[in-house]
This record gives sequence, C-alpha cells and structure tokens, in this order.
Amino acid sequence: MIGHNDSGAALRSYIERIERLAAEKDRIAEDIREVYTEAKGAGFDPKIMRVIVRERKLDEQARRERDELIETYKAALGMLSDTPLGEAAIRGAK
Repeated sequence: MIGHNDSGAALRSYIERIERLAAEKDRIAEDIREVYTEAKGAGFDPKIMRVIVRERKLDEQARRERDELIETYKAALGMLSDTPLGEAAIRGAK
C-alpha cells in the first residue's frame, strides 16, 4: 500500500509537471502571438490567418461537412441572395 508520504510526493510530482508544462504553453502562446504580429506587419490579416490555421487542423471530410452546414445556414438566413447563384435561384423561384 502506498503511504501518505509516497502519495504526497507523487501528487507534488504531477503538480510540478503540470506547472512546467503550463509555463511552456504560455511561452509558446507568446511566440505564436509574435508570429501573428510579424505577419500583420508584413500586410497579412491575423484574424484570417487564425481561421486558416483552424481549418488546416480539420480533416477534409470534417471541413466539407462544416462548409455545407454553413452554406445551409446562410441560405436559410437569405445571406446567399446577393451571389450569382443566389440571384439565379431567386429568379428561378419567381
């Protein structure tokens, strides 16, 4: 059976590892912010870059399903009516 001191030492070890990883995560997050700032200075839009980074994390099927759902929602809200395809659909419905 694990004694009180053993479990305390194990818990301390886990907590210290988590704290080190959290500090590393903070440093990496700051490095990422610096890259976005650098890119902005070069004329790129960091907000759009963040969207692209998120999209690249998705596999092709998940991205396709998400895009189809977005288009469905936009159509339901009438947000596609000002596109050539939306205009053609409106003309066809009349």
